[in-house]
Amino acid sequence: MMAVAAIANVSSIVTSLPLVSGIIACAVFLLFISLVGLVGASKHHQVSVGCVFQVLLFFYMIVLFIIFIIQFSVACACLAINADQQRLVAAKGWVEGGESIQSDAQNFFGCCGYVNKNYNLTLESEHPSCMEIPRCCPDMTEDDVCCQTTGVCGCGPCNEPVEVVMLRGFNLVGGIGLFFSFTEFLGVWLTVRYRNQRDPRANPSAFL
Repeated sequence: MMAVAAIANVSSIVTSLPLVSGIIACAVFLLFISLVGLVGASKHHQVSVGCVFQVLLFFYMIVLFIIFIIQFSVACACLAINADQQRLVAAKGWVEGGESIQSDAQNFFGCCGYVNKNYNLTLESEHPSCMEIPRCCPDMTEDDVCCQTTGVCGCGPCNEPVEVVMLRGFNLVGGIGLFFSFTEFLGVWLTVRYRNQRDPRANPSAFL
């Protein structure tokens, strides 16, 4: 997850530092929980410290189950979102992103503006200048005419490319999240199954 966050930070069109920080924080937390489970599993059969590591394994099991519920819910939500909800999220992101994000998106996708589809969130004329995008206004020199309401535009709006990328992102995040949520559930089941198992190499009288 930390590698995914780093790659996303480098390759994303618009860097979202809170999002990247959140992913890294979750990865560090999961790394800590996995270390707790590893230590608890390797030491729980020792008689002298067995009770301590039994509690550690129980703590690991509870936290991992909570993470499974959260991740499973988020993955299902990502996979269940419909087209209208995706369009609404994309339109809100366009409006709230500001001019800098809009300009980055226009340059990356080679599009101009964002068509208002009855969400009352943005207007066709409210977007950064498209003069720097070669295929939008190749033969124009006036910024107030390029891709404005009454002007000519050689490129389409950013609706479709943004929505396509968003759909791919939702499916990717949902699929990966669903897969790893079931691996977490498997970890919980294995912890419950083997938490009280005795070490076959130990002295049987030590448990009496």
